[in-house]
Formats: sequence, structure tokens, C-alpha cells
Amino acid sequence: MEGFLLRNRDIKGLHSLEVYRKHGGYDALKKALAMPPEDIVSMVVESELRGRGGAGFPAGMKWKFLPADRSKKRYLICNADEGEPGTFKDRQIMEFDPHLLIEGMTIAAYAIGACLGFIYIRGEYDWIAKVLVRAIKEAEDNGLSGSNILGTGYQFCIDVFRGAGSYICGEETALIESIEGKAGRPRLKPPFPAAYGLFGEPTVIHNVATIASIPFIIENGPEAFKEMGKPGSYGTELFGVCGHVNKPGVYEYPMGMSLRKLIYEVAGGIKGGKKLKAVIPGGLSAPVLRADEIDVTMDFESLLAAGSVLGTGGIIVLDEDVSMPHVAQKTAKFFAHESCGECTPCREGTNVIKFLMDRIIAGQGAPDDIAQIQRLCRYIRGSTICALGEAAAMSVGTMVKKFRGEFESLLTR
Repeated sequence: MEGFLLRNRDIKGLHSLEVYRKHGGYDALKKALAMPPEDIVSMVVESELRGRGGAGFPAGMKWKFLPADRSKKRYLICNADEGEPGTFKDRQIMEFDPHLLIEGMTIAAYAIGACLGFIYIRGEYDWIAKVLVRAIKEAEDNGLSGSNILGTGYQFCIDVFRGAGSYICGEETALIESIEGKAGRPRLKPPFPAAYGLFGEPTVIHNVATIASIPFIIENGPEAFKEMGKPGSYGTELFGVCGHVNKPGVYEYPMGMSLRKLIYEVAGGIKGGKKLKAVIPGGLSAPVLRADEIDVTMDFESLLAAGSVLGTGGIIVLDEDVSMPHVAQKTAKFFAHESCGECTPCREGTNVIKFLMDRIIAGQGAPDDIAQIQRLCRYIRGSTICALGEAAAMSVGTMVKKFRGEFESLLTR
């Protein structure tokens, strides 16, 4: 079965409401508004849709965690920050098919009882923010958003909130803090956003691709969604392939697609006929895989068993000429720069790792520097409020472990 997130990508003018509706747009919303909200929740739970933003948490379970009292104000947030290096899939939906996201948000909001939603978009995506604002205005002018949606009396308004380029605001509670006008720093959990979220009210947060999957589930049913993918990882994923390949781009395939096939068939193989050295399969936070480890399928469980994670589906392909110490250095620099500084192990640990990597690259590394980096990675993991420190430790630590010889060759003898 073909995918559904990018199936209309080549249609000219799809970003407009007129063209979107000609191709079945908002039919799922019309169907959803004729259903009891609890039935929509049940459909999403039954579909086993998992979050496409990195963690892979079941979307329907987030909805079930909301307090039973529907009289309280509730919020829906779409996390469109997309700050993970190597990840560029969400922009495909927002830029070329914005009404799919708006329709998915409106259905989700109706299901959970939210009247106000936010699309939190990274500041660098200013032109896409403008696309979204125009699409929301179109939807409001035609009774598909705002007040009295499709004459049902249901009201749901969407606001586009521009971030300021902070990677940490991709973490859901830091994102909430940012919308509230505070510094983007993660909150201690519990309480989780479903109980205490935006402005202290119950809040559901989903990634762009997660929300964009909801109209298909409502229109076609959970079983149609589960015909794609594999148990535990149903549906499709948007794989953004970049780096040293002949055909970089965003490709939609069912979960469980072969990583080798994605690289060598879909993305056209390694540029210049060179050999593959390594692959980062889920954005920069994902532990690296060596060339001899790519016979794995792209789904949550298989990559976890292979020692990595699906993450955001951003596949970074590295050829034989790449220096892994230089990749590790850039990775360490990124995470040290993006740490919010709230947790001491992350704030200090990432900066010390960066310092040691800089020293090794400069040819001034001491014999104990590699072991020190590995110790720091162990200490950081599991000792921070959010996953940034964990991601830095896993990413850099795995590069050092799997390509240790390259690092040792740079040490001062």
C-alpha cells in the first residue's frame, strides 16, 4: 500500500485549500465531527500510532492520560521545532501540505476537548510559518477552523508560535516554557504535560508527522493503518536521507523498510562510487552504525536491538573518506552549545567532552583522553532532566567505541 503523508506532494498548489479539498481534504474532519470524541480516541489507540518525533510514545495513550474531567481547559501543541541535525521531514508536510496538519490538529483537538492549539515552529522556518498562517486563515474563512467548525458549534483556534532557534525547545516541557514566555528549560517530570502542561492545564503534544497521520486513520480505519509497517511499528515513516548519497531527499515507506535498501536503492547508493563507512539512522542523537551493521530494518524495535534508535528518521550517510573524530568533534560542539545549562552533568560534561575532542583533533591529545570521554559519557547518561545529555553521550560515546582506532591515531605518543 502506498504511503499517505507524501502521496500528494507532486500536486501543484496543494498548499491551497481549494486544491487540498479537491483531493479529499477535510473529509476526515467531517467524519470525525459526526462521531463521539471517545470513539476517535479509541480509533487512534487501536491504530497503535506511535510518535514520529523521536521517542515513539503511543499517541493514543497520551490522550488517555488526560484527566477525566473535560470541563477543564485543555491545549493541543504541535511540535514543529525540528531542530535535530539531519532531520528535515516535517517541513515537507508544513510547506507543501499545510492543510493536512491543520486537519489532523482539528481532529485531535476535538477528540481531546481542546479549544486552542499551537504550532511551535523553529525560528529558521519563517517562510514555512507564513505558509501555515495563510492556510489557517483559509481554513477559518471557510468554516474549517476557528468558531462553529462545519456548523457543528465546535470551536478550535490555531496559533503559529515561532521559536528562537533553541534545540532544547524540541523537548516538550521546554517548548511549553517557551510558549509561556520563559527561558526554554525542561521541567522535572512528573507531573507530565497531560496533567500539568501549558499554563498549568492538561496538554497534549505531538510531532508534525504524528498529527498528520490522524486523518488517514479516521478516514480509513485503524486496520488500514496497521496494514502498513510491522507489529509494534505500524504505519509509514518519512525517512530523510542526507550525506554522501546520490539522491538525498525525503522518502515515505512503511516502517520496517531495510536500511540497506534505503541507502543503495532508494537514495541511489554512495556518491562517487565510494564505500560506505557509517550511518547515523535517526538524526544526530542516534548512535552510529558501522557499514557492516546496516542490514537492519527501520523500525523502533529493530534499531533498538541493533544498538541505535529510529529517532526522527533522519539518515546521515558517511562515506569512507569521513574522519569519525571530526564528526565526533562537531557532534560534541553542537550538544555543548545547545545544552540549556540546567543540569550540571550535561552543562559541564558536554563542554569537557568538547574540550577533549578539540584537543585530540589538534594533535595534543593525552593517552587518557579517550577513556575520559567514555567515562563522562557513562556519567552523563541517566543523570539529567531531559534527553539532551543522554543523546550527546550516546552519540559521541558510540563513535569513540566503534571507531576507536581513528581516535587513537591522533593521540600524542
